[in-house]
Amino acid sequence: MHGGFVNQQGVLIVSDDTEFARAVVARWQAERHVPEITILTRDVWNRGVSTPDSLVIFGPIEGGNSNSLLAPLRSNPGLAVVYVAAEEREALAIRADYPNVLAIARQDGWTNTLVLLASEALRRVEAVARAHRAERAALECQGQALLGRYIQEMRPSISNALTSVLGNADLLLLDPGNAPAESREQIQTIHSMALRLHEIMQRFSSLTSELRIAEKESQAETPMASHGLAVRS
Repeated sequence: MHGGFVNQQGVLIVSDDTEFARAVVARWQAERHVPEITILTRDVWNRGVSTPDSLVIFGPIEGGNSNSLLAPLRSNPGLAVVYVAAEEREALAIRADYPNVLAIARQDGWTNTLVLLASEALRRVEAVARAHRAERAALECQGQALLGRYIQEMRPSISNALTSVLGNADLLLLDPGNAPAESREQIQTIHSMALRLHEIMQRFSSLTSELRIAEKESQAETPMASHGLAVRS
């Protein structure tokens, strides 16, 4: 099922209790934004089905061995996990063994608590993703800005070299006796390409300015994304 959640975040419900899954989906449909929800039984989960990028919710399973479900997820710290335990004592034990897991007991109003925690977990996942995207964009802009600064620094030397090439090509073209007829076409090509390179170098000034603006904007976005993550933490 699909909803309007940002980036179509995926939620995976793993449970052998069909009523549990039905209750969670029904409660979530009362919200304004509903993520894409997939429901699996434990045996299907154990076959190695890949987890979504956002959130896994564990409900009642046959045998009730929570460690067999949660232990494999230690290698994926970026995945949000909510475990609905049968009682508060089990929830406390899971919190102690798996600090990154949001464990709640299946008590009165548990669906409200579950959807509240799950929605907040999805917002946190999205905030982390935004922060990572901003960091990658900042690094890319820094690399581009470094290249732009280098070109800007070298531009006078390159322009002087091109001016020399153009001047000598002009002299050869103005005096037909300075070069054989068969060489004049090559000289004309050198002259045209030097002019083209000169025009390109003239554009680097504006390009460098654009890169500096992009770098500042990216650096400004990264603290904002990190601040948004900190506020929700």
